[in-house]
Amino acid sequence: MENQPKSYVVGQAVIAARPLDAALYLVATPIGNLGDITLRALETIAAADVLACEDTRVTRVLLDRYGIRQRPLAYHEHNAAEAGPKLIAALEQGRSVALVSDAGTPLVSDPGFRLVEQAQAAGIRVVPIPGPSAVLAALTASGLPSDAFLFAGFLPVKDGQLRTRLSQLVAVPATLIFFESPRRLADTLTAMAAIFGDRPAAIGRELTKTFEEMRTGTLGALAAHYAEAATPKGEIVICVGPPGETAQAPSDVDRLLLSLAGEMPASKAAAEAARMTGRPKQELYRRLLELKDG
Repeated sequence: MENQPKSYVVGQAVIAARPLDAALYLVATPIGNLGDITLRALETIAAADVLACEDTRVTRVLLDRYGIRQRPLAYHEHNAAEAGPKLIAALEQGRSVALVSDAGTPLVSDPGFRLVEQAQAAGIRVVPIPGPSAVLAALTASGLPSDAFLFAGFLPVKDGQLRTRLSQLVAVPATLIFFESPRRLADTLTAMAAIFGDRPAAIGRELTKTFEEMRTGTLGALAAHYAEAATPKGEIVICVGPPGETAQAPSDVDRLLLSLAGEMPASKAAAEAARMTGRPKQELYRRLLELKDG
């Protein structure tokens, strides 16, 4: 019958591990769902003379899933000074090196950029093998403008440093994207609401995994929700909408001034706010004094 559902039998993939040219290959791996790996990524991982990764146990799960026989070597922030030169030496000997992170695209919030710097300095070719990215996955599902965005990575842990960093980003005309730990999520959203104002935002949690969640709302509403809810589990991506036409409204500038004044003297706070907003320093200084007196 024409309307009967169709059944499909998917055979086991055959990975063509052709020899690779001597180069450093930056291979994106799944951020959760192992089915998101690309065929080119599998071929590169299988064919590389050397496979470097953050955590050999994590990479072994991917290798076993696709029947790839490789012996991954650890390259992470704690051994980069020792492991990096060894990988460069292998490249200079004409071998191919594939670098993978635990999840997503290498060099995004990991030490891989040092290895790329060393490779480029040695005249070694660097080849990106694109694929999954938590940043882009969250952005595309957030419902926020995607024509311009800034990935700001992990924010400082200490509250004062956190608010200073957010104050530096308040006038950026783009959607802002951050990584955050579940236990700090509520406090970070509260700080964002205080400094950015009640902008639209989205929280991506466990993207591509079984319990994937995208929660949208204003920063204030999201801060209130996570302050009352149990600490969420899994990896978190925060997306914050860009400032609107009223981003330089007095209330927003006042928030910026007060936040900066909590970290530095009034004169310096006014100077920093002037740099960030383009407004005259003396005008901002007078306004800050009014806010303190009030």
